[in-house]
Amino acid sequence: MDLRQLTSFAAVARLGGFTRAAEEPHVAQSAVSAQIKALEAELGATLFTRTTRRVALTQAGELLLARAHRVFGELDGARADLAELAAVLHGRVTLGAMAVLGGYDLPAALAGFHARYPGVSLTLRTGLIAELLALLDDGRADLVLGPVHDDLPARFAARKLMDEQVVLVLPPGRAAVRELAETRDEPYVCLPAGSGLRAILDRAAAEAGFVPRVQFETHSAASIRELVAAGLAVALLARSAATGPGPAVTVVPLDPAPAHPPIGLIRHRDRRLSAAARACRQELIRRA
Repeated sequence: MDLRQLTSFAAVARLGGFTRAAEEPHVAQSAVSAQIKALEAELGATLFTRTTRRVALTQAGELLLARAHRVFGELDGARADLAELAAVLHGRVTLGAMAVLGGYDLPAALAGFHARYPGVSLTLRTGLIAELLALLDDGRADLVLGPVHDDLPARFAARKLMDEQVVLVLPPGRAAVRELAETRDEPYVCLPAGSGLRAILDRAAAEAGFVPRVQFETHSAASIRELVAAGLAVALLARSAATGPGPAVTVVPLDPAPAHPPIGLIRHRDRRLSAAARACRQELIRRA
């Protein structure tokens, strides 16, 4: 049994005759008849009842047709998968990511994706979440990996990957405090106004009854930790940034801990991901 025989068989069954079936693939009616005859001989079953006007499926023919449709469906799926793979292998992906992503190991995830799809042109852009979402808006990024805030605009869709926690960070050797209110007179270091971390600090301080004095502004969690380690300020920071590799600081869990948005993968709802971007998204999710 071969695919040409199955194709001819399905065409005869669908069109109700050998002549019509021969017109579709532009082969001689005798060739179609020969293929059906060979198929019946191989299976040891009659597939059609023939009259002067048309042919009809026998019970054996109906059974074979159901199986043939499954075969054709699998073949169509294989063709689609191969086309998808070809598109991935020669695609381009631009990923926007925050510098600090909790316990998510982005370098390992990107290395795994590159090992699987070495022909994909992979670009990484870093920045604050507002800057990264702007890249999604104008098509300069396919995906963004970062905090998923409650006020994420509806034009974006997010997939949560992992949770994060906010802690108070003090200079090394400092006695731990019990409440955030005890730092009301301390200088703070934080990301610029408009950032998610700055909003967390302002909200937590307001709940503790004071306005934080942000004396130092910086654009990275790493430099926040460095300034705290130097004894210049205190800060609120994601636990992963406070406890990962870097200069020594005193980490104080707060109770209640200020809410921190989960880390997630964000895409634009109105822009269909390319095959390469979809493969990258799947790998990033799998690594979580």
